[in-house]
Amino acid sequence: MSDTFAPLGTYYITTFGCQMNVRDSQTAAGVLESLGYVKADSIEDAAILLYNTCCIRDLAERKALAAIGLSKAIKEKNHGIVGVFGCMTAQDGTAKDIMRRMPYIDFAIGTHQLNRLPDLIAAAKEKRRTTLSDEGDAMLDFPLPASYNKPPLSYINIIHGCNNFCAYCIVPYVRGREKSKPMDLILKEAEELLNKGYQEITLLGQNVNSYGNDWGKSHFAELLRALDRLGVPRIRFMTSHPKDLHDEVIEAMAECSHVAKQIHLPVQSGSSRILKLMNRKYTREGYLTLVEKLRSAMPDVGITTDLIVGFPTETEEDFNDTLSLCHAVKYDAAFTFNFSKRKGTAAYNMEGEVEKDVMTRRIMTLIDTIKDLSHKTHASLIGSEQLVLIEGEATKDAAQYTGRIDRGITVNFKKASGKVGDFARVRITEAKANTLLGEEIEE
Repeated sequence: MSDTFAPLGTYYITTFGCQMNVRDSQTAAGVLESLGYVKADSIEDAAILLYNTCCIRDLAERKALAAIGLSKAIKEKNHGIVGVFGCMTAQDGTAKDIMRRMPYIDFAIGTHQLNRLPDLIAAAKEKRRTTLSDEGDAMLDFPLPASYNKPPLSYINIIHGCNNFCAYCIVPYVRGREKSKPMDLILKEAEELLNKGYQEITLLGQNVNSYGNDWGKSHFAELLRALDRLGVPRIRFMTSHPKDLHDEVIEAMAECSHVAKQIHLPVQSGSSRILKLMNRKYTREGYLTLVEKLRSAMPDVGITTDLIVGFPTETEEDFNDTLSLCHAVKYDAAFTFNFSKRKGTAAYNMEGEVEKDVMTRRIMTLIDTIKDLSHKTHASLIGSEQLVLIEGEATKDAAQYTGRIDRGITVNFKKASGKVGDFARVRITEAKANTLLGEEIEE
């Protein structure tokens, strides 16, 4: 890291995208705080404005660009520094294009250059604008400090990049090849988080099951067992690629008492034909076999997924295969998306584009299906006792706490003896569309 020391000031980071981006923003905040900066209460009060961008879909890019555009007025008022980083600016030519179109931006970098923040800020103070390419100048966040949210929840990035090259996905092009974080650094970070009062750690990666593959074989099950022995009260992870969900990981999930019985297992489509076009490297039948193994090892495991509607050449039969797979798996929840063309991916120039009105009809049908399945799952839990980590006050009622059960479903319940960061035993009394209601069982 640079020896440049910035004078005391304030910063504000706006984050778009996934949990990986949230964790990258925590790294950026850690670097800034190591220089003496403190987080501002609002974006208008900050001397440094950073935007952590996403490019997984066109809508994500447009949201980020709209927000960045608003920084012009803030900069004119505060004479501050504006920087952009993340997946969007890691795309070929995008950083330079943004700098050309938005002359008030001081620097634009990719996904692996947060170690350069001190130099970039120093250059901006001298009115020098900077654009950095990820190529040949990449440094992952492994040795960098981080500024976490308040307990009890935290994230640890365990692997960067992706080697899968799914036909629709831009991630391998903007985050690079897979690189695993050394296990000793993960365990050290987890121990530090435990000492600071964090009760739940979520392990992050584009494909956590690939952890260690760049060393010769997957070490993910070994990592889960090591964190379990360390005594992390609750361990979650995401995202898992079905093709790499090996029996060893399922066994570790079932046997480790601190690993949550929950898995996010994106299927994307229920049609084997579409899965082949997507380059997902598994079939519908193979995916259902994994679900069977998970439920055999952990009968109450919660399974969530990602689903794409309208991939090129998708027929009604293909879409119906997706609906029937959802009924077969009985997902707790799903993130549903219309197919979004991403320049540079294999699907960008594919023929057989699905008409927008067809895509809209299909995704609305899919959303209704998932809602119905989720409600049935929620209703089946009424009367059960669940262990809930109290994460904070419920959004709509300050008299209630909110938290998640082991399988990841949110529960709201009236405050009793517990406090934020405690585990409470809660009896489920009612099922809502997206949440559960309950009452604390006092000892």
